[in-house]
Amino acid sequence: MSVWFLSTYSISNMISNEFDITSYVSTIASLVIGCGLLFQFPVVIYFLSKIGIVTPQLMRKYRKHSVVVILILAAVITPTADPFTLTLISLPLYLLFEISVITSSIVMKKNMQESEALDN
Repeated sequence: MSVWFLSTYSISNMISNEFDITSYVSTIASLVIGCGLLFQFPVVIYFLSKIGIVTPQLMRKYRKHSVVVILILAAVITPTADPFTLTLISLPLYLLFEISVITSSIVMKKNMQESEALDN
């Protein structure tokens, strides 16, 4: 619907819209690939927590910094500069961050239980 609107919208008859399918595909591809890579964040945090590099306490400590990084990443990924699209991208990313904190907590608890079982 938005593609149809933007293709038929014109300010005057002297200005014509020229659309290129490659620019449309590259915009959609960059959005999909960028979001797809960022959605791997909980998996990366799982392995980093399993190794012991990342802890839930560390992630909670730097939560405010993470929000700023998430907003910057969302601004880079979004094809437009409007705040609505930025919010649509940044809210799921923040949710992924919180899921990663929970994942890290679960991994740390399992690691502690395994180390206690080995000690006994």
